[in-house]
Amino acid sequence: MEEPNKKVQVRRIFDSISHRYDFLNHFLSAGVDFYWRKKAIKLSKMSPDSVLLDLACGTGDFAITAKNSGVQKIFGGDLSYNMLSLFGKKADWINGRMLETVAEHLPFQKDSFTNITVAFGVRNFYDIPTAFKEFNRVLANKGKATVLEFRLPENKLVRNFYMLYFNKILPLIGRIISSNQEAYTYLPESVGEFDKKVDLVKIFSDCGFANVKKYSLTFGLVQVVIAEK
Repeated sequence: MEEPNKKVQVRRIFDSISHRYDFLNHFLSAGVDFYWRKKAIKLSKMSPDSVLLDLACGTGDFAITAKNSGVQKIFGGDLSYNMLSLFGKKADWINGRMLETVAEHLPFQKDSFTNITVAFGVRNFYDIPTAFKEFNRVLANKGKATVLEFRLPENKLVRNFYMLYFNKILPLIGRIISSNQEAYTYLPESVGEFDKKVDLVKIFSDCGFANVKKYSLTFGLVQVVIAEK
């Protein structure tokens, strides 16, 4: 999908489901999403001195997890105004430090952050290599980019159940609760396409990162990829 079309589609989808986004996230993952975010923050080894940019931040759950883990300086960026608005209502400390932006064109000077995080948002980027090069530019030396993202499990039994849930059950529940069929059809389609075509470790390495590590969580349902500048 070309750049303008994907940007418009992603913004439209997330603006429209923003009011139900948190509930559906927690409900559809049975609450395991809280563990995924905490684990990703722990693996990233952030500290109170970290300066974090949370991209595709949505309603702020990843940033809030980082804040609760001791990180003090946090900025948020997302394409959806409605998602950012809800983030500001959930956590007033972020107000004045979040903006509408795409990962491919970050309005920050180089060496601005020690950490960048993206939770379940990289597959919505329209140009992942360009975004990762931007990550490299705005990260300070030894800074880390942490991506938390779905993947298709390698175990056949787990994979078959996962595909049934993602392709049949999730779209039905999402459509009923959010009244948006497109959003919860797009999710499984985007995960399947992403898993087949995108190797995050290779892209990070090609974009100048070193010491790229990949971790698998919850029977291979989720991956955490951490790359160091």
